[in-house]
Amino acid sequence: MRITNNMMMRNTKLNINGNKLNVNTLNNQMSSQKKIDKPSEDPIVAIRALRLRSSLSQINQYYEKNIPDAETWFEVTETALDNMCKILTDIHTQCVYGSNDTLGEDDRDTILQQLQAMADQVYAEGNADNAGRTIFTGYKTNTTLTFPNAAKEASYNINQYFDSSAIEEQTYCYNTLKTPSAQELEDAIANGTVPEDPSSVSVQRIRFAYSGLSDLNSVSYTYTQNGVETTIDLKNPTNAANYSEMTTAQLEAIDYEVGENAVVYNKETGELLLGANVAKDIIAKGATLSVNYDKTGFDKGELKPEHYYDCTDKTDPDNEIVYKNYDENKQFVEQQINYMVAMNQTITVNTLAPNVFDSSIGRDVTELIGAVQSAIYAHDCVDEIKAMMKETQYASPEMQAKLGEYLEAAKRQMAYADDYMKKLYSNGVKRFDGYMQKVNLAITDIGNRGDRLDVIKTRMETQQTTVKSLKSSNEDKELSDIIIDYTSAFTAYQSSLQAAAKLERQTLLDYL
Repeated sequence: MRITNNMMMRNTKLNINGNKLNVNTLNNQMSSQKKIDKPSEDPIVAIRALRLRSSLSQINQYYEKNIPDAETWFEVTETALDNMCKILTDIHTQCVYGSNDTLGEDDRDTILQQLQAMADQVYAEGNADNAGRTIFTGYKTNTTLTFPNAAKEASYNINQYFDSSAIEEQTYCYNTLKTPSAQELEDAIANGTVPEDPSSVSVQRIRFAYSGLSDLNSVSYTYTQNGVETTIDLKNPTNAANYSEMTTAQLEAIDYEVGENAVVYNKETGELLLGANVAKDIIAKGATLSVNYDKTGFDKGELKPEHYYDCTDKTDPDNEIVYKNYDENKQFVEQQINYMVAMNQTITVNTLAPNVFDSSIGRDVTELIGAVQSAIYAHDCVDEIKAMMKETQYASPEMQAKLGEYLEAAKRQMAYADDYMKKLYSNGVKRFDGYMQKVNLAITDIGNRGDRLDVIKTRMETQQTTVKSLKSSNEDKELSDIIIDYTSAFTAYQSSLQAAAKLERQTLLDYL
């Protein structure tokens, strides 16, 4: 086969261009330190790069965003629960002090001041938020747990469910005595009247979540016997129970004598007083109670019903909002906020308020404050009457005799108040032990979830390092290797140019 000069030149140009292209490729690699600039250069490397980059993007989302956000949520939650535990511990301590027999005036004043100071803080920690999202309110992260300000216009229809353990014995004091004035003493002497005899009585009750209520729309209890479910409507006149509504003053007027088959609703205190037979029947049958009532007007710091109960916000009659927190079996529905912290792996970051901020805490603190205030009042009444007996204007035998009657009545009142305070505070020790146990359990749960998150975080960190290494191995090229290859390619390119230059000087005459 005859090789012409044109053939040789054409092949030489192709070789030179190939060498130049190779130099250009290596020059680009030297600038980017990447194996390829476009997928067509090496489809296998390109496909693998896409897969590794997608995996790394997911891992970065988990490791650098989702996991830190979950950690922050846990930290904020744990801090709030620690603070709540301290508040409950302080209240528990005051309950221990208040249950002692040897309380002085200063002791009662100190207990009152401490409880009043903590009353406003009971649910304050429930409003803790993480980046503007309230952490204890389930899916309703855009609203606070409590009313930040007094909401006198707010109106709700509330459903509450109780089991038979909610029935408790409560002591009520009545015929409260006050320190008589000089005129009242003279009138009592002239009319021959004696001071009312302070007394107390114990009644079975169910305490609602709120006081200062409106109408009680329905009240019933349900039990199952022999596989048959029965519901008793306590407001229905055909039932054995006699239903009525009374104010505190009306109850005091009848000395809290609730009939054995009676049910009395006190909207002022938010209580349902049960006759002995009614309470006994509900407890014996293990029944569950359901009540529906209205409440208009909430104080600052009171719990919002939508976080705890099935209710309807009727504040705006044209835009009523219905909230469902219980299923058809009257079981509370857990509103879990789950974060995906790894591939196909989620973790619950939130803690629900009803599981830690018991709605009874606020009512208990209010009753503790009321009990110590009653004791302070009763002791002051005794001290004031004793002081009056030493004054010259009350030195007459008639005045002394009448003051003596008031003093004896005041001492009985003081004894009732002290006994009630001691019992209530002794019971408070147990109740607040239970509240602290729930909070401590929640703290432990947060710790367990945090430990699990730490394990996942370590694994994701390892995966991130591994995928980054694989990505670099697939896409990147060592600069030293590129320089060596570039030097070789450039040398070949220069050699091809020199060879071509020599080839161009050769003609056919050189061979003749």
